[in-house]
Amino acid sequence: MLSITEENYLKSLFNLAIHNSEFEGVGTNELASNLEVKPSSANDMLKKLKSKGFIDYEKYGKIYLTEKGKDLAVQVVRKHRLWETFLHDKLEFTWDQVHEVAEQLEHIKSEKLIEKLDAFLGFPKIDPHGDPIPDKHGKFDFLPKKLLSDVEVGSFCEMVAVKDNSTEFLNFATDLGLAVDKLIQVKSRQTFDSTIEILIDDKLNRISLKFAQNIFVK
Repeated sequence: MLSITEENYLKSLFNLAIHNSEFEGVGTNELASNLEVKPSSANDMLKKLKSKGFIDYEKYGKIYLTEKGKDLAVQVVRKHRLWETFLHDKLEFTWDQVHEVAEQLEHIKSEKLIEKLDAFLGFPKIDPHGDPIPDKHGKFDFLPKKLLSDVEVGSFCEMVAVKDNSTEFLNFATDLGLAVDKLIQVKSRQTFDSTIEILIDDKLNRISLKFAQNIFVK
């Protein structure tokens, strides 16, 4: 049985590694930063995960999930995103409040509970942040998406997900009127600093390039 810390490492590796249905290598410093631990602590855990067959990893090299590691990581991700959906849809938590509680609930081991939760929610495909929810077999769909920062001036797009799940980012997005499925029009982009003006519900907002790089649209 995996410890909570081991599950958190595998989940973090999964989230950092997967890009458009392909798995890429993850750097130790990137992983440590994501988990808010020291690189030395991350290295100690990586050695343990490698010894158990969950990752392929050499010191100073990239970290790759093995098939065994992917299977376990995707189940933790599945539980996390189902709990986020339950909290948001049934208990009326806001999308900036669900992550912290789901972090605790994702470590429940009962498969029967998770299967009943999935059925109770109607087998949802995405969570409140627009991330795909794996089914009980670990399968999930990838929706075509691009960053808001890459949308041409004058074009309309629809928000499908966020890249940053932090409370600060989500609160700011809420203040702008943004949510999954919200229609956006890119009105202008400044040449000097790439500041972007976007139209949401007939309201003009000015956002930074950094913010636009954390919004996924289609």
